Amino acid sequence: MAGLPRTMRAIDPAEPGGPEVLKIVERPVPEPAAGEYLIRVAAAGVNRPEVLQRQGAYPPPPGVTSILGLELAGTVVAAGEGADASRVGTSVCALVAGGGYADFCAAPSGQCLPVPDALTPTEAGALPETLFTVWHNLFERAYACPGDAVLVHGGTSGIGTMAITLGRLFDLTVIVTCGSDAKCARALEIGAARAINYKTADYVEEVKRITAGAGVAAVLDMVGGDYVPRNLACLGDDGRHVTIAVLGGAKATIALPDLMRRRLTLTGSTLRARDVVFKSLLREEIERVAWPYAGEGRLKPVIDRTFRLEQAADAHRRMEAGDHVGKIVLTLD
Repeated sequence: MAGLPRTMRAIDPAEPGGPEVLKIVERPVPEPAAGEYLIRVAAAGVNRPEVLQRQGAYPPPPGVTSILGLELAGTVVAAGEGADASRVGTSVCALVAGGGYADFCAAPSGQCLPVPDALTPTEAGALPETLFTVWHNLFERAYACPGDAVLVHGGTSGIGTMAITLGRLFDLTVIVTCGSDAKCARALEIGAARAINYKTADYVEEVKRITAGAGVAAVLDMVGGDYVPRNLACLGDDGRHVTIAVLGGAKATIALPDLMRRRLTLTGSTLRARDVVFKSLLREEIERVAWPYAGEGRLKPVIDRTFRLEQAADAHRRMEAGDHVGKIVLTLD
């Protein structure tokens, strides 16, 4: 690839461990395969799955680079066979299965979105992972519709703040749980309808009170474990429960007669291992329905803090401490 370096900086730990394993190493600049763009990375979001990968608990799918990073923004510098070469030189953000913590990253063209002037590179780099995840699970799997009340755990996380943002844009009443009064206050500032401190209140009883006993239409859950039966108690008839992580436990015990009587739906998903065709279709829907709001400056992530690439260890420490509100971002340009 003429004019481009042959090597780049990357965060590609040789073995699992704590944040200290996140050190700059030299790796070859990837060649874009058919249907891919090579992107010079300006910013890369930091996400919980990357922390799990660093710990050895979430290995990349077969054939995917071990370089960390599930989302990024930057400039297209080369196009593989079949990718639109006219996009070279333009700014995009992309959802990837790995490789974002590096100076260059190859991304399927179908998983890229054009970056509008209303977004900074930092904001654009922090959008794809949570946007794709929340859109698919809240709107496609939980069928959230205008007027619905929904419960989202982790209200000030990247997922939680994105759910609040999309809920505000698409007329949902978003009730969130948070671990402190300060975080509850911040969630309300971002746009949550109600925020419940789960450490000082029973969120099941609070949801019943807030909804006058009707319950919510959907629950977006990242906890799992013993939260699941409590979440089901928050649902109204025909409610939908969507699991996207199991930070609190991989097993749950539920009462099946209640599930049957109230016609509840339990579903869930993981996005990283889905194929390019699925993710491209998801991107098409997002670009058509939600992305115009990004152009208006109304769809953007809540940014907690930025770190340089060489400070990736500090970025992971920040996430693991649990004090962040919104997205943590690595900047490279």
